[in-house]
Amino acid sequence: MRSVIAPISALLLSNAFLLMGNGLQGVLLPVRGGLEAFSPFALGVLGGVYFLGFAVGCLHGPRLIRNVGHIRVFAAMVSIVSANALIHPLIVWPIVWWLLRGLTGYCFATLFMVIESWLNERSTSETRGVIFSIYTIVNLTVITAGQILLPLGDPKGLPLFSVVSILMSLAVVPVALSRAAAPAPVHTVKLHFLRIFRASPVGFVGCLTVGLVNGSFWSLAPIVAQRGGGNTTDVAVFMSSTVIAGALGQWPLGRLSDRIDRRKVIVLACAMGGTAALGLALSGMFGGLPTYPFSLAYGFFALPLYAVAVAHTNDLVAPEEYVQTSSGLLLVYALGAMAGPMAASAAMGLIGPNGLFAFTAVCLFLLAVFAASRMMFRPRAVEAERVDFIESMRMAATVGPMDTEPGETFATPDDIIVADDDAPVPPTNR
Repeated sequence: MRSVIAPISALLLSNAFLLMGNGLQGVLLPVRGGLEAFSPFALGVLGGVYFLGFAVGCLHGPRLIRNVGHIRVFAAMVSIVSANALIHPLIVWPIVWWLLRGLTGYCFATLFMVIESWLNERSTSETRGVIFSIYTIVNLTVITAGQILLPLGDPKGLPLFSVVSILMSLAVVPVALSRAAAPAPVHTVKLHFLRIFRASPVGFVGCLTVGLVNGSFWSLAPIVAQRGGGNTTDVAVFMSSTVIAGALGQWPLGRLSDRIDRRKVIVLACAMGGTAALGLALSGMFGGLPTYPFSLAYGFFALPLYAVAVAHTNDLVAPEEYVQTSSGLLLVYALGAMAGPMAASAAMGLIGPNGLFAFTAVCLFLLAVFAASRMMFRPRAVEAERVDFIESMRMAATVGPMDTEPGETFATPDDIIVADDDAPVPPTNR
């Protein structure tokens, strides 16, 4: 194990600082926005533009990396996100925050492209699964740790924003001082969304819906917890416990989907996640209902849905199309995550903070109905070769550069970044 971790230890340390800062910023901004009386719409846009920037970064990042190299791009993007963190408390205007958050999304997409292409090049077919499992564990751990830092300061003050900036600034040090050679230049893959939809309507619609739901959750759930009477500790615990439950749900739902039709797992997860979201909405309406059991159930069933949808789609495409398919699904997810916070904020404006989880419940129930109807009326032949869920999670754990130029076919394997193992993940709290 030591021989596997040692070559990537500096990269993992940089990634840990980066995501800890982003985890804290992800809960700090909506909480501060709520304290500044930002409207639900303004907070929804704040969440949506992050994913808009992330999608643009996926499209444009490879060109930037090819022009100046991985290490310089990494240093530049870290500098920008660190400076951005300090501008927020200086100029508390929604439109300025929108621009800053969109730029942060762009930078993080490019940063993850650098980190994950580097990890792919430092791994072999025998060690890649272990490396990306460690990478995923580090990500979930440090995001949670960053969120738990929220109660250590006043969201209306400067110190917490300074902590975000310090953590992000430290991220450049291990990479800058590492003696490891930078990875080879990246290449883009071409996408064809209609082909992905034809291959797996449930997977395509599932990723779009999960984007709507999870994008809304990451952007607006801290506000719901805050306006429900919670202090900063309650907000941090609410968000962190939901993330941990989502991590715990990956394994049992994934293994179950390896044994039965994955669409059945999607229906089950949507039904249970939608019920949990409805419980959260009702707890906000009537008060007195327990919140944490519903939030834990929501995280357990809703957060792993993306990986199951990606696995289902990969079951139905050729192996040489895994990268293009997963890259396309990331962009579909990002489109949903852009629209979701704004739609959920409109629901919150109409019926109050509980509108977030009412919106979430409707989306999940509709996806369950769609997946069930596909199984009922359009039964599909057994897949020729099912992808193991753990393998699919690894394929869905990286950001792949993509090109949306029209075309009837996907790129050839020679057009793919680094190896057949690069494909994207939803930006959770990225």
